[in-house]
Amino acid sequence: MEKSWKDAIRKVLSESERPLHYTEIAEKILSNGYYETDGATPAATVNAQLAVSIKHNSSKSPFIRVGKGIFTLKDLPITDINHLLSTTSTTGTDELQSLIDADVETSESIIQSFGMYWQRELVVWRNDPKMYGKQQAQSKPVDFGKQKGIYILYDHHTVVYVGRSIDRPLGKRLYEHTIDRLGSRWNRFSWFGLLNVTDDGNLNEVNLNTSLASIIASLEALLIEALEPPQNRKRGDDFSAIEYIQDVDPELKEREIQNTLRTIEQKMRGNV
Repeated sequence: MEKSWKDAIRKVLSESERPLHYTEIAEKILSNGYYETDGATPAATVNAQLAVSIKHNSSKSPFIRVGKGIFTLKDLPITDINHLLSTTSTTGTDELQSLIDADVETSESIIQSFGMYWQRELVVWRNDPKMYGKQQAQSKPVDFGKQKGIYILYDHHTVVYVGRSIDRPLGKRLYEHTIDRLGSRWNRFSWFGLLNVTDDGNLNEVNLNTSLASIIASLEALLIEALEPPQNRKRGDDFSAIEYIQDVDPELKEREIQNTLRTIEQKMRGNV
């Protein structure tokens, strides 16, 4: 196991034959056991580690950014770096030094996190439900029940409703849709949240300093992500939000365990 996030990032990049997005780096660190963390935002932590290294210590940083959120090691042979720069939509090899010295991008996206096609049946629905998600399978789960933003209800993959959760949090709004006229018409949902996730798994408000162009770009990216139009080949220019994969509510896991134990007990009694 590596001693620090920086060492773990370096190890992952040294083992990769191509540059990696910071979310991929975080996933490989955790899945390979290169670093252990109890934090809820490993991808954000990796991005921050890379940002600090490049921004504040560019001459000694082992990392360079070769695309939007994409990084590799600086000590690759110059021919390899030239090839990376030519294949990651940069303007040419003359920009190598400017990439090394540049500030790591800061997104103005109004969307901070999102979840796609979460399953209704994996949530215990009540007036104040908990809705768990993880950045990576090994990271700490986050309860998004208090999230605010926009949500979409689906009947499988068909959109049946689009709504917003501002005055009432996301979990409560979705719970209301389990008992209103839409109650029997949806089994999946997606959400796009305005609240940021802290490393300890809490949600907090973000001071948004966004331009009109950034807001429009975020809305465009949100629609592309949600609707998946076949002619759009990428998410959108300003969609840097972290996707969270759904995690089963622990209460449901406990119910399943208890049901299994009861089944085993009944079988044992039947064999006596």
